[in-house]
Amino acid sequence: MGAKRLFSTDYEFHASAKMLYPYLQTASGLAEWFCDDVKINNENKTLTFLWDNEEHKAMQVAHRVNHSVKFQFLPEDDGDENDPAYLEFKVETNDLTQTVYLHIADYSDFDDQKELHDLWDDLVGDLKKIVGG
Repeated sequence: MGAKRLFSTDYEFHASAKMLYPYLQTASGLAEWFCDDVKINNENKTLTFLWDNEEHKAMQVAHRVNHSVKFQFLPEDDGDENDPAYLEFKVETNDLTQTVYLHIADYSDFDDQKELHDLWDDLVGDLKKIVGG
């Protein structure tokens, strides 16, 4: 695989952080818009994200309730050991306008940034349909 790059973008939502957060942090919430399924292994605290019958294992390495969650993907090869891929969601509210934004940081070896942007647009479009935002 190629070198990893950080893709970062923001989306405006018309939903509260409290309403949005469960879709970013819980297995059932993520499975509704982000991937085909999420399985949690409580013994070793890993999550298995399933896309098109492909499993990608991750650990939730940080979270602040109703604010942010970060998933770090477990190494799939030697190159990943020192430079793990991660995905971070942050819910931010503009205090002046009360507008809610979802900030997405996707650090991966996905090469085509335009295709990745389109993918996130589609995924977040699905999430907006669910939360009405």
